[in-house]
Amino acid sequence: MKLARLSTGEPEIFTSIQGEGASAGRPSTFVRLSLCNLACSWCDTRYTWDWEHYDPKVEVTAVDCAAVVARVSELGVENVVVTGGEPLMQQASLVELVGDLVQLGHRIEVETNGTFAPQSLLQTHISQWNVSPKLANSGNPVERRQLDQPLEWFAASDNAWFKFVVDTPTDLDEIQCLLARFKVPDERVILMPQGASPEALKERSTWLAPLCSDRGYRFSTRLHILIWGDERGF
Repeated sequence: MKLARLSTGEPEIFTSIQGEGASAGRPSTFVRLSLCNLACSWCDTRYTWDWEHYDPKVEVTAVDCAAVVARVSELGVENVVVTGGEPLMQQASLVELVGDLVQLGHRIEVETNGTFAPQSLLQTHISQWNVSPKLANSGNPVERRQLDQPLEWFAASDNAWFKFVVDTPTDLDEIQCLLARFKVPDERVILMPQGASPEALKERSTWLAPLCSDRGYRFSTRLHILIWGDERGF
């Protein structure tokens, strides 16, 4: 299984609080995987996939699942967030990893862009899917970022939350079209402002929070940005 490296050369496995989405504020251990099939213009983990600007020989290392399980267990936090990159590009390794973690009593969240449907062996181990379909504001072409079969699967799953990164108020039109197309219940929709600084989050939150209230969606900020700024793997 491949994981993104820290600047120190260690795999990026760390404890913090979940900074956004349905579990915001929950103490969690994060396991960050490398590789992604998309290239979002505002991505704050480009070191997991942008090989024009980062060296994969420096940023990526292969780690046995047993070693990851041992490190997560050592940190002693129940909730585990598997993030990326795009974790579902490495499903075969994930089945083994999360299966072992669940046996040890951990609760598993997986963060995904919604372009891959999970294998059946993986589905049974995941308590929460944090699905973030990318909008036009990400800079990805629609045929790469919105795929029917995976999004239909997540829309039909009661433990999948749909979190959208909102840059401008006009993004709401695209979001509502997508929700109607895939029949996503409003109560599982979360809107989050795009921003890598407290100032940017505050500016967008002032108009996004009222829109969420008016339309019945949940609002999420990015707690880790508000507290630590755009820090990597603290």
